[in-house]
Amino acid sequence: MSVSIDIAGLRPERVTAVPSPLAELGMALHALSEPGHHPGLQGWVTAVTARLDPHLADRMCEADFLWRTTFSDLFLPSAGTPDRAALPGGTLTEELDLLDKLSDEQFVDAALEFTCALPHGAPGAGPLTDEGLRRRSLELAAARGPRQTEFTERLLADPPRIRAWLRQFLQDCDEAFFAGTWSRLRHQLAADTRHKTELLRHKGLAEALAAVSPAVTLDEAAGRITVDKLGEGRTATGDGGLLLIPTSLGWPHLMVLHRYGWQPVLHYPVGSAAPAAPPTVEQLALRMTALSHPVRMRMCRDLARSAYTTGELARAHGMTAPETSRHLGVLKKAGLVTTRRRGRYVLHQLDVTVVARLGGDFLEGILR
Repeated sequence: MSVSIDIAGLRPERVTAVPSPLAELGMALHALSEPGHHPGLQGWVTAVTARLDPHLADRMCEADFLWRTTFSDLFLPSAGTPDRAALPGGTLTEELDLLDKLSDEQFVDAALEFTCALPHGAPGAGPLTDEGLRRRSLELAAARGPRQTEFTERLLADPPRIRAWLRQFLQDCDEAFFAGTWSRLRHQLAADTRHKTELLRHKGLAEALAAVSPAVTLDEAAGRITVDKLGEGRTATGDGGLLLIPTSLGWPHLMVLHRYGWQPVLHYPVGSAAPAAPPTVEQLALRMTALSHPVRMRMCRDLARSAYTTGELARAHGMTAPETSRHLGVLKKAGLVTTRRRGRYVLHQLDVTVVARLGGDFLEGILR
């Protein structure tokens, strides 16, 4: 599974690395709503929550479906401009002005994408014009509770009113806590985008994407970028560009904006505790499958304490040597067991470092 970006015909000058204050505010709201996704931000979340005005906190819950489940495309409005060439603004106000430029249809479709499972990868009418989609949006909102239902009803009935509400809410968040956070983070994000720009200029797109994340690869012959994720999606730069937007608050999320008609965006974490080369989703699946078998789990218990030959493990677990070899093969293929030779004996041992990382790797894999 992966998300792919068709970049056939993409000109090098149309690839831009640039910070986005609105995208970072969206990520800040997500971290405040889902602190379990971001254990490294516990101190920041605690500090902000402790001084948050109760009225603002209540308003934050009113529309948290825009940032709690994942990350709404509304926080990347420059990608939705008709010319598919706009860049994020240098200030939050400039970015909110870009948000105001989205049509009501774009705004509503993006706002209801995740909670109401509206399609975003193909052209078509949205809930403002399609009565069937409108009913479906309201039905799915009702399943998520009265607050979601009320907000969705107001959004569909009067988009301009909700748009004004959201702009004022984001401005109030900026005044309450984000301005100070952005002042601290923007230097790191600017340094990262300068680095990516230098890589693009002197070493090319492949090197820049490798620096974005090991989960992002470029097939130059096919003209395609592939992002290793549990989700699936497709998009294309077409006659537009490609935006690389860093976030200091986003690890472990690596997100791809792939809405039809919008400029593709890679929204990637920087300055995180992520391992230099995290496992692919396929490797993660192999490891989870390998450890799910009770016999292999018991073998791992022994292999974590000492090195064993195949024969020793077979005797310890009451199995034949071929059976033991098959289980060891699964563990080795998953990268969980190392093998070394001592004379005529082949010894197997659990790679405790890999297993210890698996908890964090699993979290990163499912949240990427």
